[in-house]
Amino acid sequence: MSMSPELVEVLPAHKFDESRLLEWLQKAIPNFGTRLEVKQFQGGQSNPTFLLNTDSDKYVLRKKPPGKTLPSAHMVEREYKVMRALSDTDVPVPVTRALCEDSSIIGTPFYVMDYLEGRIVSHPALRALDRQERMSAHYSAIDTLAALHAVDVHQVGLGDYGRPEGYVARQVARWSKQYLAAKTDDMPAMDKLMEWLPQNLPSTDECAIAHGDYRFGNLMLAPDKPEVIAILDWELSTLGHPLADLAYFCLPYHLPSDMEGMRGLQGEDLEALGIPDEQETIARYCQQSGRDGIADWHVFLSFSLFRLAAILQGVYARALQGNAANADALQVGKRASLLAEAGWRIASEGERS
Repeated sequence: MSMSPELVEVLPAHKFDESRLLEWLQKAIPNFGTRLEVKQFQGGQSNPTFLLNTDSDKYVLRKKPPGKTLPSAHMVEREYKVMRALSDTDVPVPVTRALCEDSSIIGTPFYVMDYLEGRIVSHPALRALDRQERMSAHYSAIDTLAALHAVDVHQVGLGDYGRPEGYVARQVARWSKQYLAAKTDDMPAMDKLMEWLPQNLPSTDECAIAHGDYRFGNLMLAPDKPEVIAILDWELSTLGHPLADLAYFCLPYHLPSDMEGMRGLQGEDLEALGIPDEQETIARYCQQSGRDGIADWHVFLSFSLFRLAAILQGVYARALQGNAANADALQVGKRASLLAEAGWRIASEGERS
């Protein structure tokens, strides 16, 4: 089973002037070369991503999608900023090379980073890995998340990367607006969560660099060992509550394994797979981050499911407009209601427990 991202010809909706791009890159990156071959990575739902083959090296380009996008979404400039800031820390990120904010070059802002050789396994069951690698890969993912949250935001120049307080409240407000802007059909569970979440915010507030989409599909493992060598796709990153990242990473424990595209673990024999259960994951994170325990876990889970449902609704809306980055976005977007229902179920059960 291949663990390399799938490459396809550039999708018609995402084509751009490659000669104009080459001319810009030759000025921006020393010794870039004279040859440029562009392929598109398939699988991402948001910012289109491309492999650049050149005389000198391989690079990766990420750009905003074409067409009308939701307010404050697809901020590739922020991705570039956070990865550059983290380049001198223990957090593994690709080397960034250039940012272009001039939309006249290829139609939208974009940035370029080094290409890394490694393995990406999108499903948390990690069946593509040997069984003896899976626990180590999970622990590496958790340890890497704890390392990210340990970064001093002021020391790396990210003190202005977001507001340091009220992350969950702001995110609920933001994604409620984004969901309503992208709404296509009634979704009662989303309506309930939009009412419940502002009244049940976490009892404690914390500030760290929050990745916002921390999952195996956005982690690159080394080619020869179960170790995270890069965190990818920083589009949703900001200053935020670290436990929101942990809850998002744990969402598979609350989603069905028998539904294609959901990346769930419910119904799996975790011991047979050789991967940790949710309590082991939480315990490992607490150990690595110096915590005694976690309060309001059901709130963080409900919030994470709500936010992901809003994101997928946006994917669905873009697919209807014809400019989503992934060919199967229509199918992915339809899963938003299932996520919202799972979020409302956890919220309701948490209130009763």
